[in-house]
Amino acid sequence: MERRRLLRHFGFQVGRFPSGPNDSLTDVPGVKVGHSTIIEGTGRRRSGNGPVRTGVTAILPHDDVYMERIVAGSHILNGAGEVSGLIQIQEWGLIETPILLTNTLSVGRVSDSCVKWLSEKYPDMGDLYDVVIPVVGECDDSFLNDAVGRHIKEKHVFEALNTASTSMVPEGSVGAGTGMVCCDFKGGIGSSSRVINVDNNPFTIGVLALSNFGRIDDLRILGIPAGRKLSGSFAAIKKRSDNYGSIIVVLGTDLPLSTMQLIWLCKRAALGIGRCGSFAAYTSGEIIVGFSTANKVPREPQAAIQQFTLMLDQFMDDAFEATIEATEEAIINSLINNHDMVGANENFVPAIPVDRLMSVMHSALG
Repeated sequence: MERRRLLRHFGFQVGRFPSGPNDSLTDVPGVKVGHSTIIEGTGRRRSGNGPVRTGVTAILPHDDVYMERIVAGSHILNGAGEVSGLIQIQEWGLIETPILLTNTLSVGRVSDSCVKWLSEKYPDMGDLYDVVIPVVGECDDSFLNDAVGRHIKEKHVFEALNTASTSMVPEGSVGAGTGMVCCDFKGGIGSSSRVINVDNNPFTIGVLALSNFGRIDDLRILGIPAGRKLSGSFAAIKKRSDNYGSIIVVLGTDLPLSTMQLIWLCKRAALGIGRCGSFAAYTSGEIIVGFSTANKVPREPQAAIQQFTLMLDQFMDDAFEATIEATEEAIINSLINNHDMVGANENFVPAIPVDRLMSVMHSALG
């Protein structure tokens, strides 16, 4: 499928800031993203036997994040979800492992596999160096996937980590997004970026979203209640009825920010989620993790005092606005770069009908 963008293909722009060359999280220099996708079987769900519609997505902030840790922050809009390692991020304000995304019941296995991957890369871990708590976020893909079967294996985690690249991020039903549903349409992975100028220098804010929230009437695109306008054609399709799903957002930037400033950006990403129609329902885990690659915190410092660059608080407004824009567009991209999927129990989730969506938007916006 050709990778579609609102502005390039359909004439609509989210906000006022330009995107980076890939319009992806990987526009932040050094950031890599990789996927492992598992699609196997059809028919009724039999625990342990499928059907399988799931995967793993890996985000590497830079090539040596274990030895050269980076400043991080987070925000929990609604806590009906899990990101392992989040307490350490909140305590230290640092990330020292890749960030991985998967389905709810595979967090433990993905974390364990990441530990093995890191220990092979750093054999002195646990001896000369500290052990780690990998950062692993989840959303529930059980409407389409035999989630209880726990089909994620070590090889899938290694594949996502080892194939991570700085190329534009594949979107839709890939990696952790394979079995996800967003507002009753096929959701999953979406990404976007924005470039702002600070002191006449360009800086990038990139977002990757794992979209799995909401119901069709919730969906809003560029302020238009698009879900309600499309819902009549999908009234007869079986929909998940016992939860509102979740969303995990990973935000990266090369702006030189403190932990508190990254927390502020994560809070603005929550506004971007809200623009797409989420009201952070009771069963919807909505968690944002952010990092800056500008300053490294060495595991083996040469001195007790380190010097870092830092952006002043009063100049943060453009970054706030750009973060909201990139988050909103990342969620939209997860929908428009997707396809129909049939999964466990023959549950069918349609891709959003892009041509009809664009007709609705042109009619509303002119």
